[in-house]
Amino acid sequence: MPSLKEIKTRIASVQSTRKITSAMKMVASSKLHHAQVMIENMLPYETMLEHILKTFLASEADASTVFSVERPVKRVALIVFSSNSSLCGGFNANIIKMMQHALDEYQHLGKENIVIYPIGRKVAEKVSKLGYTSAGDFISLADKPNVAQCIDIAYELGEKFLEGEIDRVEMFYHHFKSAGSQILTRKTFLPIDITEELNADKERDLSSAVITQKAQEYLKKNQQAKEREQEVVKPLADIFIVEPDMDTVLSLLIPKLAHLMLYTALLDSNASEHAARMVAMQTATDNADELLRELNLQYNKSRQQAITSELLDIVGGSVNN
Repeated sequence: MPSLKEIKTRIASVQSTRKITSAMKMVASSKLHHAQVMIENMLPYETMLEHILKTFLASEADASTVFSVERPVKRVALIVFSSNSSLCGGFNANIIKMMQHALDEYQHLGKENIVIYPIGRKVAEKVSKLGYTSAGDFISLADKPNVAQCIDIAYELGEKFLEGEIDRVEMFYHHFKSAGSQILTRKTFLPIDITEELNADKERDLSSAVITQKAQEYLKKNQQAKEREQEVVKPLADIFIVEPDMDTVLSLLIPKLAHLMLYTALLDSNASEHAARMVAMQTATDNADELLRELNLQYNKSRQQAITSELLDIVGGSVNN
């Protein structure tokens, strides 16, 4: 059995660790709130762009663009979103595992025909370790989401797709559903399916950072109410007068759609990282509390045993005298 001093030292150590995990949980909660605000500020633009595209395409059945053309896949690009730091549960491990499954699928193409855009230090380190080609350094983008840099990446990928250097682009990220739920998502970036909704999964809870059963029930109820209110977008007129021509209009709208898809995935990943870290730190704090209860109980038992032993020695000595 450990001595009283050893138990006391361990209690102090656990208390110190608990302070760290509790502080990290509060920091992650604050960052999650800012990430939720960024997503909320982006949603009106997303909704309006989707409305414009769906309304336009609903009346133009023959609408097509070079960015929506499927072709044989000979060279692929993967955009993978992770975090720069750890202590966020299985956030990075899960996204890396999904990326590795995709790499296994494209293994027949050869490593030289697979290029990866690693958004975040963790996935960048894994890509380097596996020996695949990295498209650049995007570590800063994981901590500070930047629209301009997302536009640059989308433009670069669009140019390579047009020139035939890349035949398919996929994104791997966590879709932020709520503080307690982040969904691993694998989505095709190019070619773009212009008939698909801009963001098929609209279920988000951006108002709460509390991870409780009551919060989850509220989210489901709120989503059901939104589904009842949602209406199918109808064309504003039977026939559109397109000027100067269909290709020019789509060539302006489609790049905006591509930029928004990339930026939305980045914001989702950023919010999911902070939510995952908040959950992990909350779990660590709860485990520390449980460990402290056990150690205090063990300390009190050992202390009581030591006192009893001393009393017996004193009583035994007095009887002998």
